[in-house]
Amino acid sequence: MIILTVDLGTQTGWALQTREGHILSGSESFKPHRFEGGGMRFLRFKRWLTEVKGADGLDAVFFEEVRAHAGVDAAHVYGGFMGQLTAWCEHHQIPYQGVPVGTIKKHATGKGNASKANMLEAARQRGFTPVDDNEADALALLQWAISQEQTS
Repeated sequence: MIILTVDLGTQTGWALQTREGHILSGSESFKPHRFEGGGMRFLRFKRWLTEVKGADGLDAVFFEEVRAHAGVDAAHVYGGFMGQLTAWCEHHQIPYQGVPVGTIKKHATGKGNASKANMLEAARQRGFTPVDDNEADALALLQWAISQEQTS
């Protein structure tokens, strides 16, 4: 299965399992550019999703489901990305699922309230070299998704 996982936000962490089982990951910035309208970050996000989907397609998308945000702006940005992601998945008929933050952290570290540093360390212990905590979260989510696939 080709699985994409994303940690949604202005700095979006992502991880992808290819059909061959290889894992690719990174962190993509959707920070608004100077002189851009407020919706451009979301259009760039949709274009990025389409590029990731490529010719091989995606079998499933998982995203980190955040219930509490540091502030109103963060909540609005997250909601915008989640709306774009779910609509894009519906349009392309790709199954998607939100996974609570605590579930991801507990799977990666054994603690549902693990810190960013704990998540980075857990990724490194699994042989990955994430550039930031967003990529580490996406990698942890991918590991969770793979484990769910193996048990079903």
